[in-house]
Amino acid sequence: MPNLITRWGRYWSARLNSRFNERADPKIQLEQAIGEAQQQHRRLTEQAANVIANQKQAEMRLNRSMEELGKINNSARQAVLMADEATKKGDATRAAELTQAAQAFANRLVATEREVDSLKTLSLQSAQAADQAKQAVVQNSAALQTKLTERQKLMSQLDQAKMQEQMNTAMTSLSASVGQDVPTLDEVRDKIEARYARALGASELGTQSVESRMLEVEQAQINSEAQNRLDQIREQLGLPPAGEPAGLESGTSAALGTGAAAAEKDDAGAAAPGTKPETPAQAPPGESSP
Repeated sequence: MPNLITRWGRYWSARLNSRFNERADPKIQLEQAIGEAQQQHRRLTEQAANVIANQKQAEMRLNRSMEELGKINNSARQAVLMADEATKKGDATRAAELTQAAQAFANRLVATEREVDSLKTLSLQSAQAADQAKQAVVQNSAALQTKLTERQKLMSQLDQAKMQEQMNTAMTSLSASVGQDVPTLDEVRDKIEARYARALGASELGTQSVESRMLEVEQAQINSEAQNRLDQIREQLGLPPAGEPAGLESGTSAALGTGAAAAEKDDAGAAAPGTKPETPAQAPPGESSP
């Protein structure tokens, strides 16, 4: 029974989580993820700062211990020298006091040396921890920057997805608004284009008919003018009009030649007055003139 209750609880938890993820706004979830990454980086930075602070504090303690070690060493040396000098002078009491002081300085010197060794080890470990903390901060900062860049990219994709969804919704509603009782836009466009094409075809036919008649009239006029011009040229050249028979043309040429000879004779008679014109010879009797 407890196992069944546990499984039932896990099932409803997973189902509610799935429902929540389906209905949750991706932009808000993205901001939550980035906020969590920023808080993690902030905590890591604070921890690294504490580690570096401990390393700095260990270095300062080591420096103070080193200075104190030097002072104690000098004091012990000075006490030993003074005790030796008192012994040479025969002052046993002062020599004993200085010897005790030198012994005390030696004890402090040993303790300080141990403390210095311990602080050196601690400082070395703190320095290594500080370096690791700095490296972790740098790596986490790079990862956070990558996440920020990815967030910008995802936000842009999310905006594009929303815009595309709105366009799809608009197109779906537009298609759904056109039912079977109402013609579609494609049908109306085809109808208008067909009507416009018929109007253009009729207009083109009318234009071609008028233009053909105009061209026919113009061509007839050009042909008439060309024929008249040819007739004028043939007349100037003394040729008969085109289309007459060749015999008529030779007779006409002969007539033109006789006329020209008669005209020359008349001109000669007029040019020499007093001369008698020649009379034709009399034909013998019994012969008739042709």
